[in-house]
Amino acid sequence: MSKPRFAILGAGHGGQAMAGYLALLGYEVSLFTRSLETMMGIEKHGGIKLGGSLTGIGRLSRVTADYGTVLDNADVVMVVVPASSHRDVALSISQYVHENQVVVLNPGRTGGALEFDALLRRNGVKGVTVAETQTFLFASRVIEQGQVNIYSIKNEVGFAALPASRTGEILGFLGDAFPQFKESPSVLHTGFDNIGGIFHPAPTLLNAGWIQATDGAFTYYHQGITPAVANVLEALDRERLQVAKVFDIQAQSAHDWLVCAYGAQGNTLYEAIQNTLGYSDIKAPDTLDHRYIYEDVATSLVPLSALARVANVAVPATDLIIELAYLMTGTDYRLSGRSLKTMGLEYRGVDEILEWVKFGKGVG
Repeated sequence: MSKPRFAILGAGHGGQAMAGYLALLGYEVSLFTRSLETMMGIEKHGGIKLGGSLTGIGRLSRVTADYGTVLDNADVVMVVVPASSHRDVALSISQYVHENQVVVLNPGRTGGALEFDALLRRNGVKGVTVAETQTFLFASRVIEQGQVNIYSIKNEVGFAALPASRTGEILGFLGDAFPQFKESPSVLHTGFDNIGGIFHPAPTLLNAGWIQATDGAFTYYHQGITPAVANVLEALDRERLQVAKVFDIQAQSAHDWLVCAYGAQGNTLYEAIQNTLGYSDIKAPDTLDHRYIYEDVATSLVPLSALARVANVAVPATDLIIELAYLMTGTDYRLSGRSLKTMGLEYRGVDEILEWVKFGKGVG
């Protein structure tokens, strides 16, 4: 495949950045959005106007609210929506995706590619490869509809396909567009390296009183993560690393991730967070109805807890935060979140899961 054609599903901060970026590079790009305001903004600018790290106008082939139209000629489908919406997207596109297409979740969080693939297969879809990134490539914000600033582009983002035996081939034709994508051994690796599950739900829940009293008028990381809160994050992180180890994965600790991503200094996770200058001005959520809860509990902690049961590893801190989210919000994320069943892993052991993610054998 010499020059892949892209369909972008999602037109928020990330989706518009992704679409504009690819179009500016000269790729054929179709964008799915149901927002008339977004369509009008893109028409006003003659495409997606980029500012920040990249400047110019990315001219799109089509902008539409019709899945059939946006997916018809696409070789690669980039899903750029919150992970809590992956299930709905998978069900919506099942009748439109076709053999040899590649679907990439940006990012997958934990178990994203597994769940997305399982849903497609349950709906009769064959020959489609699902892949995922470990995190989103850009830091970006929509200034107005059709205009987006890309503040930074990560130097390296982990990428894996399901099964992993296809990762190298897919990166072969995505490499020109995304040289930042680096091969991860499997979607379990990208899933276990999901740092958002450590940094998002617990500080939000443990600061619930402050959030509701001040509408989030404090800095999330530097004020919200005190030594005591950081102790909880350390416990969550240890559990994540222990589960990953049973699956023969040496996941990166949250502390080491901060060092690599931001050059943070400090002997403890608390010290590293406090010394991360990029976190200085990030405000707390102004409500508990926030993606730090409904996305990161449902698609990070719940699947981690499920995989822990397969690995026979106790994760009391993880389970405590899941239960606390239920008590505080009234939503049972174990029912609504990613489970072994929705990920296509029900009744499977560690070895069977490893065979599936590496070679596509043993589950599907």
